Amino acid sequence: METALFYLPFTSNVDSMKESPIFTRTYDFILWIIPLTIKFPRQQRFVVAEAIQQIGLSLQELLIEASLSESPSPILHQADVRLSQIRFYLRLCLDLKLINLGQYEHGAAMVCEIGRLLGGWQKSISR
Repeated sequence: METALFYLPFTSNVDSMKESPIFTRTYDFILWIIPLTIKFPRQQRFVVAEAIQQIGLSLQELLIEASLSESPSPILHQADVRLSQIRFYLRLCLDLKLINLGQYEHGAAMVCEIGRLLGGWQKSISR
């Protein structure tokens, strides 16, 4: 039996999210980190892997919430905290030898780019 994929229709706010680089960069990070962490050893899969996956998803949720909020500043601050947590977990993964140096550098570059975009967004609303 063939399964059909159904996509939810996009509203104008969601369309603007699709075009904004911070949403696509965060989505790309999630697409990269989940398959990577699924390959972690069983003991770490339920601790470190689950934590970094959940924080990545939470970051994306906060960005969506901020884009729809009339007062995005406190939400963006929470997103910044999530980004710091991701940096911590990436470093922990490297130190525990769950990822190699190349994977760490790739992930860190992605997180750094998200951080620049987030900082720009925060700066633009504080004016």
